[in-house]
Formats: sequence, C-alpha cells, structure tokens
Amino acid sequence: MLPALVAALILVGLHAYMGIHIIARGVIFVDLALAQVAALGWAAAGLGLGHDLGQLLGISDATAGYFIGLAATLIAAALFSMSRMKHAYVPQEAIIGIVYVAATAGTILLAAQAPRGSEHVEHLLTGSLLWVTWPEIIKTAIIYGLIGAVHWLLRERFLTISLRPHEAAARGWRVRGWDFVFYALFGVMVTLSVAIAGVLVVFSFLVIPAVIAFLFTSRTSYLLAIAWASGIAATVVGLYASYVTDMPTGPVIVCAFAAALVLAFALRGVLRDKLRDERVGETWDRLPVAEGEVRTDG
Repeated sequence: MLPALVAALILVGLHAYMGIHIIARGVIFVDLALAQVAALGWAAAGLGLGHDLGQLLGISDATAGYFIGLAATLIAAALFSMSRMKHAYVPQEAIIGIVYVAATAGTILLAAQAPRGSEHVEHLLTGSLLWVTWPEIIKTAIIYGLIGAVHWLLRERFLTISLRPHEAAARGWRVRGWDFVFYALFGVMVTLSVAIAGVLVVFSFLVIPAVIAFLFTSRTSYLLAIAWASGIAATVVGLYASYVTDMPTGPVIVCAFAAALVLAFALRGVLRDKLRDERVGETWDRLPVAEGEVRTDG
C-alpha cells in the first residue's frame, strides 16, 4: 500500500490547492470536464492512436498516450479561458457541462470499439491507484513540483484573478490570457492524475477538501491548511478502509472524502456562532474606508 499512499498524498497536495481556485472561480465542474477530456484522450490512445504516434515519434505508447490526452485537455483549456465573458447570457458552467457530456459520450463510443471496453471505462473512472509504480510516482512528483513552483511565482496573479476578479480587471490584466495559463497548468495536472487515480477520485481530491476549507474560513492561509489536513486525513482513512475491507480502492476513497464532508458540515453546525463572528470580522476587514473616515472595531 505504500506506493499508493505516496501517490495519493502527492495528488492531494496540489489538487487541494487548485481546488481553492476552482471553488473561488465558481467553476466547480471544470475539473470533472477536463478529467473526462483527458480520459477521452487516453481512450483514443488505447484504441491504437497512441501506438501509431509512438512509432512515428519514437517514444513509448504510454508517453504517446499522455501527449494525446494532454493535447485534448489543452484544447478544452483554451475553450474554457475564452468562455469567461462579462454580462454573458450563457454562463461558463454551461460550456463546462457541454464539454463534459460530449467527452463522456466520446469516451463511451471509443471504448465500445475496443476489446473489454467496459473494463477500460471503469479504469478511467476509478483509476488503478494500487498498481502505481515508483517511476510513475517520481515522474508525477517532478511535474507537480514544477506546476506548484509556477503557481508560487505567479501566486499574486492567480489568487487575485480567482478571488478578486474585478480587481484584476481594474488593474488592466489580460484575464483571458492568464486564465489559459491557469487552465493549461490545470490540464497538465489532470491528464497525469486521471491515468493514476481515475476521474472520480481526481474530482474528489480537487473539490471536497476545498469545500471543507471554505466551510470554516475565507482566509487564504487557513484555507490551504484546512484543505490539506482534511484531504490527507480522508486519503489515509480511505486507503486503510480499502485495505481492511478488500474493496475497490477508488470508490472507497471517494466515499471517505464524502464522509469527511458530512463530518465537516456537522462540525460547522456546532461552531456556527463562532464562525459567523469570524466571517463578519473578515468581511469588515475587507471593507474600503473613505478618505478621512475613521473606522473602529465594534
């Protein structure tokens, strides 16, 4: 179970952080859509396209499959970056939903053409976390480390656009261009993680820890701490439960994350008054003060 645990913790580390951006942007299902697009690319590669591309470029079939999945994901990332429009009658979530449905249908059609297609679809949904190898883990850690480094260097841009989009527009930033950079990095991450953990687990890693964090605070540093802590705890519990019960690892991890969310809602109910006071204080701290106005706490 050690390789599976290490791989899962690496995935949670970056996905929980990216989930904060996704929740703040209000594009909750962008991960599910991009993950399904990556799965569509992997399905096309498994049907023979990956082998043909590998022979053409002189690379392995697995590497060719990754590039095919990444190419499909980058196309979707470009579409999502262009779909953010001011005063648009068509919400961005509608575009995301359409991409998800189309990618899902395409994946099913491609899988139907392959031997044991239903097993291939199940693999894309739930992953093969238990069979991850150390070379895959090292490759994932390096790529995730590079993505994390880029986000650290550009943290002001990404956080401002995600948390305060009007401020980013007022500064004259090219928001759509930065959105493409964000979604492109997101696509690289998702394409790699879907091959390891599957669509459902990847979605859980991204969204649920971030939702748990936003239940308790809106301060960036606290958001990260809560998302990482809850994600790590749910991952460990899920893997242990899978080991003890001998049940499929992916679905058990998803259920563990769902249980963590239920517990978070219960805890939030207990701490409701205290959290309300904290939220009021945070909102008060962000209110602008006019010139010459004196503001006091109380």
